[in-house]
This record gives sequence, C-alpha cells and structure tokens, in this order.
Amino acid sequence: MATTATKKEVSISEKLDALFELQKIDSEIDKIKTVRGELPLEVQDLEDELEGITLRIAKNQEEIKELETEVSDRKNAVKDSELAISKYKEQQEKVRNNREFESLAKEIEFQELEIKLHDKKSKEVKYKIVSKKESLDESKARLEFRKTDLATKRSELDEIVGETQKEEDKLSKSSEAAMKKIDDRLITAYSRLRNNSKNGLAVVPINRDSCGGCFNKIPPQRQLEITLKRKIIVCEHCGRILVPGAEVEIAK
Repeated sequence: MATTATKKEVSISEKLDALFELQKIDSEIDKIKTVRGELPLEVQDLEDELEGITLRIAKNQEEIKELETEVSDRKNAVKDSELAISKYKEQQEKVRNNREFESLAKEIEFQELEIKLHDKKSKEVKYKIVSKKESLDESKARLEFRKTDLATKRSELDEIVGETQKEEDKLSKSSEAAMKKIDDRLITAYSRLRNNSKNGLAVVPINRDSCGGCFNKIPPQRQLEITLKRKIIVCEHCGRILVPGAEVEIAK
C-alpha cells in the first residue's frame, strides 16, 4: 500500500511539473504571437477588402458596358425613326387625299416623339455612365492604394514570421511532447482555462503568498498543500491550477 501511495504522489507531482512546463512553453509561443500583434488580422482584412473592391470594379464595368449598349441601341433607334420620317414625308408627296396625308403626319409625329424620348433617355444614361466611371476610377485608385498597403503589411508580417517561425516550430513540438505526459482530462481543463484567460495562463505559481494569476492571497495551509504536490489544487478565486515555485512569464 505504501508503494502505491508513493507512486501516486510521484505521478501527480510529475503531472503538475508537466503542466507547468507546458504552460511555460505555451506562454513563450504566446509571446511570439504577441510580437506579430494585429498584423495577421490586418493582412486578412486587407485581403478581404481587396476582394470586395475587385468584385465592385467588375460589377461597375459590367454596368457601364450595359449602359453604353443602351446608348448605342437608342442611337440606332433614332436613325431608324429618322429614316421612317424621311420615308413618310416622301409618301406624303404622293398621297391622293387629306386622310392619307393626316395619317402619315401622325406617323411622322409619333417618330419625332420617339426621337425625343430616345434623346432624353440617352442623356440620362450618359449621365449615369459618367457617374459610374467616376466611381470606377475611385475604386481603381483605392484598389492600387490598398494593394500597396497590403504589400507593406505582408512584408512586415513575413519578416516577423521569418525571424520567429523556427523558434515557434521548436516550441510547438515541445508543447506537443509535454502534452503526451498529461492525461486528456487535464489537457481539456488546461485548454479551457487558457481560452478563458486574457493572458493565456492556466497554470500559475504562488507568488508572494498569492495566486500568480489573480493575485488573491492563499492561506498558509493551502500553500503547504500546493508545495507538497500531492494533489491538483486550483485557485478558489480564478480556477487556475496552482504550483509552487518559479514564476511563469506573462505574455503582454
């Protein structure tokens, strides 16, 4: 029985050591990601914005093309009406009575109204084309500007990633190795605590008789239990797992 108790004590102690080691590794990874700051999000936002501008430009160009086609169609319709008027006037010279003359006059009047309508609509469409071309030019200028901005941000991000990627990959492998020493239940709890913590701390040491996470005082008897590492103890205030000794560097 004594052997079993000793084995259990060592087992829990090793788990706590592994958890603390995992926390230190993950905190270093957090620090690397903090150095990158908001750059990854800024790059993603710029990429999304560029995609939106590009789609807007394509739609604008298509609308301009349709409007120009309408202007062309109305111009052709005006020519057809002018030809019709010329034809009706020639027929008027050959009519035999007033009734035929008046009928042709009405046809001419109708075609003249059609010409006026097409001219009016063409002017409206041309105004729309000018407006859309101005908008298109603005979109193209913004696209080029944001492309330059994106290139700058990508260059900055690539430089930072290039400087830190090797270290991050090494730390990530160490993190995976440390996880293998810990059972799934503890990993789940650890991950949940990290996700719910602003600074990513799930395992914290006692620091000046206080929790290293929320800084609330820990009673002496509780501190002794933590130091012995015979069981996993969490802070009654913040829920973080408590360990004795050295501090964990906080990624700011």
